[in-house]
Amino acid sequence: MKNNPFTSNTFTRIWLKHFGKVKAFYSFNFIGDLSFYKPGRLPIYYNLGKNLTKGISYTLLPIQTKEFRKNVFIIYDVPSYFDIKLENSSDQLGLIKTKQYPGFLVDLNSYTDFNQYFSSTFSKSSRYKLNKYKKRLENCFDISYQMYYGEMDREVYDSTFNHFKQLLRKRFDDKGITNNNLDPKEWNFYHEVAFPMILEKKASLFVIYNDHTPIGVTLNYFSDHSVFDAITVFDISYEKFHLGSVTIMKLIEWSIDQRYQYFDFSKGYFDYKKRWSTRIYNFEYHLYYDKSSPVSTFLAKGIAIYFNFKQLLREKDINTKFHSLTYKLKNRKPKNDEKIEYLFTPIEDEALLTNYEEINRDSEEWVDLMSAIFEYLYLNNESYKLLKIKKNSNEDHKFTFEGRDKKMMLTISVAH
Repeated sequence: MKNNPFTSNTFTRIWLKHFGKVKAFYSFNFIGDLSFYKPGRLPIYYNLGKNLTKGISYTLLPIQTKEFRKNVFIIYDVPSYFDIKLENSSDQLGLIKTKQYPGFLVDLNSYTDFNQYFSSTFSKSSRYKLNKYKKRLENCFDISYQMYYGEMDREVYDSTFNHFKQLLRKRFDDKGITNNNLDPKEWNFYHEVAFPMILEKKASLFVIYNDHTPIGVTLNYFSDHSVFDAITVFDISYEKFHLGSVTIMKLIEWSIDQRYQYFDFSKGYFDYKKRWSTRIYNFEYHLYYDKSSPVSTFLAKGIAIYFNFKQLLREKDINTKFHSLTYKLKNRKPKNDEKIEYLFTPIEDEALLTNYEEINRDSEEWVDLMSAIFEYLYLNNESYKLLKIKKNSNEDHKFTFEGRDKKMMLTISVAH
């Protein structure tokens, strides 16, 4: 891979600042394009970036020195589709590959534009639904799209990253699971590393705005030929509008227009990745060791067993259950079994609409009705900016919703 963003000076320097237990790092003549760090006394070296990269590439060169002797070298997250050049012919250097996460990508080489990709990947009915979600989103809200790539105002960047974090927290609070990206140490790393890499065109922030508010944010990284989707999130309030699908459509369209060869969804299985991808691959951990050293051999094989065990747990979905448990332990709140139900009915006689007063958009009452508002907008293809809501002064569970074309009565009930 040419110009891998995860081996760039900016990425590795900032990663070492946040995660390196020591400030020193090492380069070895027989492994090109990579730097390593050694956190403890054991003869084990880890690639800089460790498991926070989305795809490491390297070249194995002919051995001219004995620098690998008695050592173990662990290289995380090597995609199986990367063209790793192994020019080393030494029979003393052992290699163990352990399969880890599945990876998903779109091979863009066969497509001249987004419509060609869209037609070859989805059925006519699926394309109709996806386009409908996008059009309805744009009809109901003041939607704009922005790819920050090569330049971005620092104040805008910090504000966007703040929204990014809020949306991630909102999403995973709703799921009730812990998200590693929100760990303060990890999040601070992303916040510091992304901005300089955006200016270097090695990263970008793709943002979907409703008016001036970010409702979807994606952090991407770039090599010469690939776009890596690193972290993506959208406001779950817009779930009915399938904002995640709209995000993917825009990102793939942009990637094709920019003549990238691959759009990589990166590691981890999700249904949407399988649905949109054209190719599935595996992430591997590569362990190099000195076969003539009993200590090096023992350490490498022991670490490989540990990695394989972790992968077995992932395949049994134990990691998801673990993240759910850690979330519950950190957020012990009483469970609310109440389920709010919204019933919209046509208004047949407006003369009966007495004692209704308009609700201010800035009020808490308006915010409390957001779920109902999104449902009304989606079902009726109405504009948020034109919406008026009135509340019955005598029955506080009854409201009227008046849009551009449709006027509906809302009745709220609570089910247990």
